[in-house]
Amino acid sequence: MPLVETLPVGADTAQWPVWGTTARIVVTDPGAVPAAAALVRAELAAVDAACSRFREDSELRRAGRAHGRPVPVSPLLAELVGAALDAARQTGGAVDPTVGAALCGLGYDRDFAAITGRRVAPAVRVFPAPDWRAVTLTSDTLVVPDGILLDLGATAKALTADRAAARVAERLGVGVLVALGGDIATAGPAPEGGWRVLVQDRPGDPSCVVRLPAGTALASSSTAARTWGRSLHHILDPRTGRPARPVWRTVSVAAFSCLHANTLSTAAVVLGHGAADLLGRAPARLVTPALDVLRRGGWPA
Repeated sequence: MPLVETLPVGADTAQWPVWGTTARIVVTDPGAVPAAAALVRAELAAVDAACSRFREDSELRRAGRAHGRPVPVSPLLAELVGAALDAARQTGGAVDPTVGAALCGLGYDRDFAAITGRRVAPAVRVFPAPDWRAVTLTSDTLVVPDGILLDLGATAKALTADRAAARVAERLGVGVLVALGGDIATAGPAPEGGWRVLVQDRPGDPSCVVRLPAGTALASSSTAARTWGRSLHHILDPRTGRPARPVWRTVSVAAFSCLHANTLSTAAVVLGHGAADLLGRAPARLVTPALDVLRRGGWPA
C-alpha cells in the first residue's frame, strides 16, 4: 500500500494504528496537528460505530439482524451504504458489499489485527456473494435481506479518508493529507510541488514517488496485504466467494476522490485481465506477481 514519503514522522505529522492498518495525517501548518488528529479520530470513531461488521452494536450489524425488515439509519450509515451500492453498480458487481458472509467463511471474521499471523486457516466455507441489488436503501431506511452480511470494507475506508480530509480543511483552514493504509485523500492547499507520496507495497518491491495536486486522491489495492492462512487475501471475487486470482499483485489509481480511486483499484484486482476496460483513462499503476509494472492513463514513469 502507498507510504507517505514524509518519513520519519515530523512536526507536521501524526499517526496511530486503526482498523488493522495505520492512520496518518500530514498538514501544511504544524500547529494544527493536534486539532486535525482529533477531527480525524472523531470521524474514524463515528464510521466504526456506524458500519463495523466486527461490532455487535454497530448500526450495520443491527440492520443485519432485522430479518429483512426496514430499519431507520443515520445519515452517516446511509452515505456509507449508498457509496458501497454505487460502487457495485459502477463496477458491474465486481466491488460488492454483500461479501461479508463469504469473508467470514474464509476466516476473516474479526478485526484483521486479530487474525494477522494465522498460519492455519479455520475451516473454509466457500460460496458466492448474494445479489447486491437485493439490498434496499432510501434516504433514511435500510433493508438487508435475511442471510446477507454486509461488509463495507472496500469503500468505507476510502470514503472515510475523503470525509476526514474535507473536515480538517474546512474546520482548520489548512492543507491536509489523510492516509488510511492504502487510501489517501487530500483537501485544502497542497505544499509547494504537491503532496509527495511513495507508492510501494512492501520494502524491496518496485516503487515510485508521485506528487498529488491539491484535492486529488490515491488508492491502492493489494493481494499481498491482509493475507492469512494458505494464500488467502481480503479482496474477494463476488462471483466465486474466493480471493480474486492474483493477476495483479497491486493496483494503484489516482482520482479526484479516494472513494472513486479505491472503487477502481479494487475492481481492477477482481477483474484481472479485464481491468483495462474499467480503468479507461484513469492514471493507474498495476504490478504483477512477478513485480513487473504496467502504467496506464498518464501515470508517470
